[in-house]
This record gives sequence, C-alpha cells and structure tokens, in this order.
Amino acid sequence: MKIAVAGTGYVGLVAGVCFAEKGHNVICVDVDEEKVKLMKSGKSPIYEEGLEELLEKNYKEGRLDFTTDYKMAYKDADAIFIGVGTPEQPDGSANLSYVATVSRQIAENAERDCLVVVKSTVPIGTNDKVEQFIKDALVHNVKIEVASNPEFLAQGHAVRDTLHAKRIVIGTESKEAEAILKKIYEPFELPIVSVNRRSAEMIKYASNDFLALKISYMNDIANLCELVGADIEDVAKGMSYDDRIGASFLHAGIGYGGSCFPKDTKALKYLAKQHGYRLRTVEAAVDVNAEQKTKLFKKASERMITFKGLKVAILGLTFKAGTDDLREAPSKDNVKLLLECGADNIYAYDPVGEENFKRLYPTEINYVKTPQEALENANICFIFTEWGEIKAVKPEEYKKIMRTPLVYDGRNIYNLKEMKDAGIEYYSIGR
Repeated sequence: MKIAVAGTGYVGLVAGVCFAEKGHNVICVDVDEEKVKLMKSGKSPIYEEGLEELLEKNYKEGRLDFTTDYKMAYKDADAIFIGVGTPEQPDGSANLSYVATVSRQIAENAERDCLVVVKSTVPIGTNDKVEQFIKDALVHNVKIEVASNPEFLAQGHAVRDTLHAKRIVIGTESKEAEAILKKIYEPFELPIVSVNRRSAEMIKYASNDFLALKISYMNDIANLCELVGADIEDVAKGMSYDDRIGASFLHAGIGYGGSCFPKDTKALKYLAKQHGYRLRTVEAAVDVNAEQKTKLFKKASERMITFKGLKVAILGLTFKAGTDDLREAPSKDNVKLLLECGADNIYAYDPVGEENFKRLYPTEINYVKTPQEALENANICFIFTEWGEIKAVKPEEYKKIMRTPLVYDGRNIYNLKEMKDAGIEYYSIGR
C-alpha cells in the first residue's frame, strides 16, 4: 500500500520505517527541511536502537522517502497516518493544533479516497472531530474516513515494540476501514484488537495510566520502606510471583518521565474533570511522581551544608536508558535545583543525551565522555539514568576516583552491602 506519515518524531518515524520494512511504500512528511535532508542521508534525527539501520536500508531500497511537500504526499495516498505531537498544555489538556493542521492539509489536498489513521495520543472523541473537520474542509470529491491506531511502543525499544508488538489496537466505525487497517498490518503477523474509535482512544490512555499508577505505587511503598526498615527490592520480588500483579514496572526509583506517562496521566485527569468526575487514583499517581523526582536532591540537601565550590558528578541525563529523550527527565528538575543552590562545578555524563541537554544548559555544566571523568575528584555523585555504561562502574571505582565517595542513586543500580564494603556512603530509593 501507498502510505503517507505525518510527523517524524518517535511515533511517526518509527511507524513509517517499520511499515516500509514490511513492504509498504512509505513517504514521511515533516516541516523541517534540515531534518528531511538528514533522513535522506540515512541518518535518524532521534536515537532508537535499530532505527537508523532500518531507515537507511529501506530508503536505499526505495520503499521509504522523506519530504516537506505535504501536497504531493497526501494527494494520492491509500492511507495517511497522523503521528504528530500532542503536547501538554498548562491546564493538563492535550494541544491538538498539530493534528488540526495536518487534518486541514489532508482535506485540501487528498485527490482520492483514503483512510486517515490517527496514531497520536488524543483525548477520547478526537477522531470523531478530526473526521468531521476533514469532511467540512474537503476540496475534492473524495471519501475520507478516520480510524484510531494508538501506539504502545516504549522509547529505547520502539522498533522492537512495533515489529513485535503484543497487539495492534485499531478503532474503526466501518468494515471498510477495518479491512484496510488489517491489510496494512497483515505482514506484521500480530494479534489485532478491533474496537470502535472511542474505545481505541481510551485503551491507550487506560494502558499508560495503569502503568504510571503501578510505578507511583511502588515509589510510594519504597518511601515507606525507608521509614520502617524494609527493602523495596525484596518487597517487589515477593510481589512479582503473584500472577495478578506481575513482575514488570515494580522497580522503585525517582519517578517516570518521557513523552507518554506524564502527559497522558494529566490529560486523563483533565478529561475526567471536564466530565465532572475525579480520577482519584490518577491524581495520586501524578502527585507521587512529582514529589519523587527530587527525592535525591532533598536527601542530599539534608546531608550537605552547601553545593557551592563542590564538584558534582551527574551520571545519566535522559529520562531512561536507550533514548536521547529528555522530556520530564528527573535530571532536569535536579540540575535546576542544584544550580539554584549555588552548584558551580557540575560534570555530567550521558552516552546519547549530551547534545539535547546542552540546549538547556550550554555553559552551566561540563560535559564529559566517560563516567570516570565525571567522578574524578568529585565530592558527590547523582545517578539519574540506568545506562549500561554507568552500571558497569564498579563500587571500588567510586572509592578510588572520588574525593568523597558519596553517591545518591535514583535507579537502585548497586547492591547495598557491596557499596558499604567498598567504603561508599550510599543512598538509594526504598532501601
């Protein structure tokens, strides 16, 4: 099939590349000319394991292309996937302006019948509005139907999660639309859950918010564990054997970040409020996460009289390992607080997040290429991301390299006994 994809971020680009890998002819649309040139050179604008290799392969083989010319891309596509951002607004609602822009472009330029598929995470009922909006603005005498096809990829494993998904969720209002989407996904050979549009939209929010709830619950329990002398990792292990609970998302830390969980919990909270209902569980998840992000800084502030004049080592900047995404990353909150408290000698290491962090702090922070460089003669160390390169640093290295072996670990990377035996003053979460 001939597929156009609007947007080349984490959702749109991964979808477009994977569709091409499965044999479809795909053209990805973006407004940024430099970004398009970069992708045409075989380079990915985002860091995702395996993405650049597949992008380059499918571009060279002629199944994948990139353009800023949306008029050309949309005029004769069989299906147009919308994968643009829906960023959070100050009140917690989703900003749908990018979705509206693409919808208008489709309405004005589609010259044949096509299916418009919204992959972006949107409030329940948005697909209905998009369909009506397109129909109201149509220039040519064509049939346009809108379907929902939310993504469930995890950043850092986005390609794998797309090609080997647990399920494909499609939301349609006709058998024709359902048949087209099933044909598109047929080469993937994956289970398909077919529901109506509003149910598909809700499945996305309900799934993300449930996982966010699970994370916040474990972090809340971790905080209590510290007060009563229990170990959250032992507690999580004991819980994981219960099939009703499962083993995933039980790892305590300094909260969730990224493009999905923070935005989607607030969006669902806002949606409920608009309908006169309070989602108390989701509200609690939002509140716990907000407090959890700066827990390490608060611990360190109780220990330190000042941060001024001290060498502060920061290991990890991205919100999780495997991605260069800084959205809602705990590092941002903590670095801001450190700078406000007078920290003037911060050394940071991240294997892929450095360039993005430089846009926030181009001169205030020293960026280094190894964890050891950050730790050299440091007075205090904060661990914000569980990169393999960071986990590879042995306890005795902290003792040997740092001026003062004082470590605050937001990802519970190290064994308590091993750090104590190595002579490290070590603080973690829930232990």
